[in-house]
Amino acid sequence: MFTKLFATHRNLMKIIQDYGIMTFGLFLFSMAWTMFVIPAEIAGGGISGVAAVVFYATKIPVSLTYFAINIVLVLIAIKFLGANFGVKTIYSIVVVSTFFGLFQDVLSEPLVDDMFLSAVLGGMISGVGLGIVFSRGGSTGGTDIIAMIVNKYRNVSPGRVIMLCDVVIIASVYFVFQSVEKLVYGYVMMWVVSYALDSFLSGANRSAQMFIMSTEYEQIAEYIGKDLYRGVTLLDGSGWYSKKETKIVMSVVRKKETGAIFRKIKQIDPDAFISMGSVMGVYGQGFDKLKL
Repeated sequence: MFTKLFATHRNLMKIIQDYGIMTFGLFLFSMAWTMFVIPAEIAGGGISGVAAVVFYATKIPVSLTYFAINIVLVLIAIKFLGANFGVKTIYSIVVVSTFFGLFQDVLSEPLVDDMFLSAVLGGMISGVGLGIVFSRGGSTGGTDIIAMIVNKYRNVSPGRVIMLCDVVIIASVYFVFQSVEKLVYGYVMMWVVSYALDSFLSGANRSAQMFIMSTEYEQIAEYIGKDLYRGVTLLDGSGWYSKKETKIVMSVVRKKETGAIFRKIKQIDPDAFISMGSVMGVYGQGFDKLKL
C-alpha cells in the first residue's frame, strides 16, 4: 500500500515538474518573439511565423491567429492521428497563445536597434525555449503536426516537411514589406533557432562512458546503481605490470551525472583509476529509444 502511494506521489511530482519546466521553455519562446522578433518585424518559421506575417499585414493579434490555426491543425491531427494526440502539445498551444496575448503589446520597439542582432537573439532564446519544451516531450504544434500527418501517408521525413514549410512561411513576408532584407533576416533567424535547438538538446542528452578501476569496486558500483539508477557492468581485468586480477566498473551515464560520480569515488577510493569518454549515442533503458 505504502509502495503504491509513494509511486503515485512520485509520478505526480514528475508530471508537475515536466509541465513546470515546459512552461518556462514556452515563456522563453514567447519572450523571444514578443521582445525581439515581432517588434523588429521579422518573420520566423512555424505557425508563430504565419501569425506574425498576418499581424504585419492586418494588425490581427498574433495570439489569436496562432491559437486559431493551431486549433484547426489539432482537430485535423485528432482525425488522422487518433484521439489520444499529444496532451502536452495542446497545453503548449494554449500557454503560448496566452503569453502572446499578454506580452505582445508590452514592446512596440525592439530591444536592440540592429535587425541582425534581433534575429540572432530572438533565434537563440526561441531555440533554447523550444529545446526545453522538447526535452520534456512537449511540442508547440504547428508545422510539427503537418509533418506528422504527411509522414503517416507519405515517405517524407518530418524534418524536410518542417523545413519546406518554414521556407515558404518566411518567404511570404516579402509580399508584406517588399523587402529582401527582412526576408534574409528571417532565414538567419531560422538557422539560429535550428542551431540553438540542436545544441541544447545534444548538450542535455550528452552521455559519457566510464571505466573505473578500484579495489572498492563494489561500493562504487552500488552507488551508481542504487543512487543514480544507472546500469553497471563488471568486467574482469588483469594488470600487466602488477600481474594482479582486478574488477573494472563500466557504466554509461549522462554527462551532468559524472560530477557526482567523481566526488563519490574520491570519498571511497582517491587512488581509483578512471577513464571517461564521450559517446555519440546511447539507446536503451534510461536513455534514448531506438527510432528505426
